[in-house]
Amino acid sequence: MTEHESIFDGVTSREVSKVAALDIGSNSFHLVVARIVADSVQILHRVKQKVRLADGLDDDDILSDEAIARGLSMLKVIAESLKGFEPDSVRIVATHTLRKARNARHFIKAAKEVLPYPIEVISGVEEARLIYSGVAHTNHADGQQLVVDIGGGSTEFVIGKGFTPLLCRSLQMGCVSYTQRFFSTGE
Repeated sequence: MTEHESIFDGVTSREVSKVAALDIGSNSFHLVVARIVADSVQILHRVKQKVRLADGLDDDDILSDEAIARGLSMLKVIAESLKGFEPDSVRIVATHTLRKARNARHFIKAAKEVLPYPIEVISGVEEARLIYSGVAHTNHADGQQLVVDIGGGSTEFVIGKGFTPLLCRSLQMGCVSYTQRFFSTGE
């Protein structure tokens, strides 16, 4: 994928009838199933569930068995929505928690038993680029804009113009990770 492509660029309605994108995030898992019609994306189905994967990261960056089980349980639900999809019409990305977890391979190996599609652990910059692409393609503005996405484990900042991201940054500060770090007692 080039710097300016969206997750669905290059897909035409003649090639596939439906496409799916799954974000394995630090706080929630988000699946979008869509159809490409006349170069536009029509959302057919969404599943978004809070999983709090980042809540299971310990001080040594090991993902707990409980967090892994929560994630796999949600992936089983998502697998039902993906039945019948061709591998090239599904993209699954994992973000901050699986970038950080020293045992991320354990989670991904177990996830492959549930989902027959590759899981890509993306960089923070790629996460920022994809976020900007999604915003630019759904809320198009010609002028320069700032997009901020506060996730469970990281926050992405992107300055862009039109469909082009000009500056992408990802910081390791998210709502789950900072709640754990600074408000672990609930105060």
